[in-house]
Parts: sequence; C-alpha cells; structure tokens
Amino acid sequence: MKPDEIREMSHEEVMVRLRDIEEELSNLRFRLATRQLPDPLKVRHLRKEVARLKTVLREHELGIRRLATGGVPIRDREEISGSTQKDKDRKGSK
Repeated sequence: MKPDEIREMSHEEVMVRLRDIEEELSNLRFRLATRQLPDPLKVRHLRKEVARLKTVLREHELGIRRLATGGVPIRDREEISGSTQKDKDRKGSK
C-alpha cells in the first residue's frame, strides 16, 4: 500500500490495518522460526508496511500532513500565507 493510499484512510482505519498487519507479522515470524514459511520475503514486506503506517500516523500527529478527515496541512498553510519561521526570525533580528 502506498503512503498516499494510507493518507486517504481515516485514523481508525489506519489503526485497524496496523493492528492486523502486526498480528500477521507475529504469526509469520513464528512460522519462519519453525521453518514452515514458504515466502520469507513476506516478513520484509510487512515490516515495511508497518513502517509506512506508523510514518503516516506520526505525520498526522505532528500536523505535517492530515489523514482523510480533512484540514489544511501546516506546510500548505505556510505556503498560502507566504511567511515561514525563517522570515519571522529575520524580521526579529534587525
């Protein structure tokens, strides 16, 4: 699943997906340890999926990007207003 597809999901959907993948990953690790896993690369793919989900959740927490519930991301607000923290620092140092 691509990050943009994850961002289109709601917070609850992302949390459910994360819980499901972590459970599946746990089962695969057990099967890998007992040598009953036909496709060991699936573990790698699931680990990367968990990382993507957690990254998008963290972006949402920090306000960098929003999930499907809406709102204007902070970075977009700066572009709209035209001023950034660097501009404010320059004005204050003069």
